[in-house]
Amino acid sequence: MKATWFTVEEVDNKTFAISEYNHWEKVHSYLILGNKIACLIDTGLGIGNIKQITDSLTDLPVKVITTHVHWDHIGGHSLFDNISVHENDVEWMRNGIPVPIDNIKINLVKGVRKELLPENFNINDYDIFKGEPRHILNDGEKINLGNRELLVLHTPGHSPGHICLYEKERGYLYTGDLLYKGTLYAFYPSTNPNDYYKSIIKISKLDYVDKILPGHNDIVVNKKLIIEIRQAFEELKEKDLLKHGSGLHEYSSFKIKL
Repeated sequence: MKATWFTVEEVDNKTFAISEYNHWEKVHSYLILGNKIACLIDTGLGIGNIKQITDSLTDLPVKVITTHVHWDHIGGHSLFDNISVHENDVEWMRNGIPVPIDNIKINLVKGVRKELLPENFNINDYDIFKGEPRHILNDGEKINLGNRELLVLHTPGHSPGHICLYEKERGYLYTGDLLYKGTLYAFYPSTNPNDYYKSIIKISKLDYVDKILPGHNDIVVNKKLIIEIRQAFEELKEKDLLKHGSGLHEYSSFKIKL
């Protein structure tokens, strides 16, 4: 199903990927329908109105769960009033991301053809969400949607409060920016390469993963990618390269920038 800006794909009949393929980051948000409430994992870039998409897919109240507070995952947060975030990223949500807004605007429209942008989008009106979350998430917390349950896994490294969400019954692992096909970023001052490695180890120990549902690029990801990325981090650590400034390390289907 195509929308003006978003592409909606069914993972199953109660789980939807809401993707922004016209942007170079190819960002994915995920709508998960329970019996009582729906969960929206991240809200994308903020170029299109993601609430119009969720409203078209469900009448349930929507709870937004933030994988991490980076501009490309909180763009539609202002459209919702029930927002959750991990305690280690809450300061950025309250006070703003320490990145100049002009830099973000450049990245937001870089390479995007004007005719693909929504008619009502104006870059001059674009701003980064700041606000008070309704709920602070903790590692190991379970979120009950009514006949569906998500486990919060604190997976720092890409950001201090980055989380993954694990739905054991279906074997779904929503990985945000921790894991996907493409370049994994752990070179910013706010990132931590060693924490990133520990987070990869953490998710590699999950009992059952059938689908990896990432925050960027291809949404068809072989679960073996977890082990491949873990092995890459292990190799970097052994070579004393698991640190800021060691450069870009290339592998078959991903890269690690440190």
